[in-house]
Amino acid sequence: MLIKEITINEEFIRLDSLMKLSDLVATGGHAKILIQDGGVKVNGEICTMRGKKMRNGDYLEFENVKVVVKNAD
Repeated sequence: MLIKEITINEEFIRLDSLMKLSDLVATGGHAKILIQDGGVKVNGEICTMRGKKMRNGDYLEFENVKVVVKNAD
């Protein structure tokens, strides 16, 4: 599994925005479809909320890629 770390400067990032930022999808619309169809896991569990707030230490899994959220220090 490929692991990516994405550093954010805010308190949280929405799940669909995180997928775009980490280059897993080209558009927010594509992310919305994948999330609503149950194709994305958050912290090990399937998540269907595209607006899910991802905070420091949270991670998503999609097609053998794990993206971990880190806060900028």
